[in-house]
Formats: sequence, C-alpha cells, structure tokens
Amino acid sequence: MGFLRDLRTLLRLPDFRRLLAVRLLSQLSDGVFQVALAAYVVFSPEKQASAGAVASAMAVLLLPYSLLGPFTGVLLDRWRRRQVLLFCNLLRAVLSCGTAALILLHVPDWLFYLSALSVTGVNRFVLAGLSAALPRVVGEEQLVTANSVSPTAGTLAASAGGGAAFVVHLFLSSGAGADAATVLLGAALYLCAGLSALTLGRDLLGPDRLPGRARVRTELAGTARGLGEGLGHLARRPAARQALSAMTAMRFCYGALTVTLLMLCRYAWSDPDDTDAGLRLLGLALGLSAAGFLVAALVTPWATRRFGTSGWITGCAAASAVLLPPLALPFRTAPMLLAAFVLGVTVQGAKIATDTVVQTQVDDAYRGRVFSLYDVFFNVSFVGAAAVAALILPQDGRLASLVVSLALIYAMVAGAMFHVEHPAMFHVEHEEG
Repeated sequence: MGFLRDLRTLLRLPDFRRLLAVRLLSQLSDGVFQVALAAYVVFSPEKQASAGAVASAMAVLLLPYSLLGPFTGVLLDRWRRRQVLLFCNLLRAVLSCGTAALILLHVPDWLFYLSALSVTGVNRFVLAGLSAALPRVVGEEQLVTANSVSPTAGTLAASAGGGAAFVVHLFLSSGAGADAATVLLGAALYLCAGLSALTLGRDLLGPDRLPGRARVRTELAGTARGLGEGLGHLARRPAARQALSAMTAMRFCYGALTVTLLMLCRYAWSDPDDTDAGLRLLGLALGLSAAGFLVAALVTPWATRRFGTSGWITGCAAASAVLLPPLALPFRTAPMLLAAFVLGVTVQGAKIATDTVVQTQVDDAYRGRVFSLYDVFFNVSFVGAAAVAALILPQDGRLASLVVSLALIYAMVAGAMFHVEHPAMFHVEHEEG
C-alpha cells in the first residue's frame, strides 16, 4: 500500500510523468531493436551461432560504445539533457532504418555490426541522460520510489518491446524480411520517443551551469582528466563506490548466465533447426525476467526502508547465491525459467538500490560522468562474462562448474556488502580471535 501511495504521488508530478513517457518509449524501442539483433545473429535459420559468436556480437555491440562513456558524461554535464533525449532518439530512428536496409541487402556481418553499433552507441546518451535527469523532476525523499518506478518501468517497456518483436516474427516467415520489419518497428518507436521529449522544458533537466567552465572542445580533449575526476569523486563517496562495485560483479554473473540461456534455448531445449521454437523459449524467459523486475519495483521501496540500501543489495546477492544452483544446475527448462524470474527480482532490486545510492551521494555537477562510468562498468563486466562463457561453454550451454562459480561470486558480493554494513561486528570478532 505504501508503494501504491508513493506511486500515486509521483504520477501527480507532471514533469515526472513526461520524463517517464520518454523513458518508456525509448526503452520500448530498445527492446524491439535488441530482439531483432538476437534473431538475426543467433536465431537466423542460415546461421549456426556458437557461444563464441554470441560473445563476439556482444563485444562488437557493447565494448566500443562503452568507450563513449567518458565523452557522454562530459557532454551530459554541458548539454541540455532535454535536447539530448530529443535528438539522440531522432538519430536512432534514422540509423535503424539504415540497419534494416543492410539486413535486406545481406551485407557482410562486419558492416551490419557497424550499423547496429551506431544505434546502440547513441543509446548511451539516452540512458545516462534519463538517470541523470531524474533528480530534477522529483524530490530527494521520493528518489527510492522514483528509481523503482522509472528504470523498472523502462525495463518492462523493453520487455514489452521484445514481445512485440516476437509477435512480428510469429506472423512473418523467418528470415531477413522479418528481421528488417522488426528493426523498422523500432525506428518508428524511436521517432515517437524523440518527439515526446518536446513536452519537457528545454532547461528543466539541467545540468546546472557552472561559472568559469572550459569550452566543450577543451573538455573533450581532456576526457581522460574528466574520467579521473569522476573516479576521484566516487572515491570520496564510499557508499556509491561500494554499491557500484557490487552491481558490477552481479552484472558479470548476469552476462555469463545470459549466454548460457541463449545457448540452451538455441540447442538444448529445442531442435537446432527449429529456430522459431528457440526464439519462443527465449521470449518466455524474457517475459519471466520482466515479471521479476515488476516484483522488484513493488518490494524494493519497502525493503530499503526496512533494511537500508546496502542491506537490500546484500540480501539480493545472498538470495541469488542460494537459489541459483538448485534452479540452474539441472539445466531443465522449467527450473531455469524460474531462475530467470528469481534473478529478475534480485538483480533489478539491487540495481534500484544502487541507482538511488549514486543519485543521492553524487553531486549534480558530476552526475552525468558518474552515470556514464556506471554504464562502462556494466558493459565491460557483461562482455567480459560473455567472453569467459564463450571460452568454456559447450555448444548446448550445459556447464555445471560455471553455475557454481557464479553462485560463489554472488556469495562473495553478499559477504562484502554485509562487511560494509556491519564493520563493527567483524572488528570485534577479529579482536577476540
């Protein structure tokens, strides 16, 4: 009831509603585009994707635009964030149309990846801008609830977009035509997202204008210095640093499990020649994860009030460590799909708490850079996990030692966060020893 009351309060704020609409449309488009890429790279009838191919695709799509993170932060702390949301979404609409054309032309993979990279690269500005702008439309006392509603609703919108992409594939014959049609649907939604940003005031989302600032060209030339400043600011904010470290480790686990799930859907749980069946299983897994995100949004405001943000991150990591082995080790469809739901709850719950810690502990003048660093940590850990999984996973995705190792990482995260939350307990035990 408390969550629903807080939600009603947030939705009475017109600027929050408008920013939420931009997020929902942007991430709805992302979901469509991402499923289109997965269908083209992993589930195309003419392709026999290996774990290495999946990891390579993730590296091509994620690592290069992760390197844009520092540049993104510098610009987000200089440019009007409303204008960033407007023009980046319009640009993504145009670039998506180009990607659809390349699919139909059956160009070499490297050219397709380059085009897809341009779409996902621009996405860095949009997501970091949305997170940095949120404290400008709600009060500090409402940030936990806002972080439950806004990013989680965006994730649910992305899942809905993925569902829309699956529907397109159900009604069209598998192949380049269906993939291109799906990408064009994403382009139309990106256009709508860009236009919705016009409902917000030009200066509403910040950033604050600081006197005596260097010119943009000078700041871009000193990006390494700006990155160092962002890291230095994090070093002076231990709560934000610890939460980011924990979330990065949990993201690593999520990346490895994502590759495992893709290979299980493609080769273990369905006929490798029946790509539609594998795609349907992946869609079901994504839907269950989305349900987990929704549950996380409902319980996280209460949980953070009851246990604190660090305590809730600890609990989410501990639950992942305990539940992952019994659910994932059988490598059966039903338990693994249940694991997708459970990890949806725990990972999204930890992320909501982490977002809140960063937003409350980081000064507005640094917030764009820190959220860009947040994105870099997320994507590097995700791609690193995919690379590790690609090196050791068999084609059907069944590898018990990987699941056990990921459970141990979750356990170490829980232990480290518990130590942060209760340092005196460990000090006393050490003295007695």
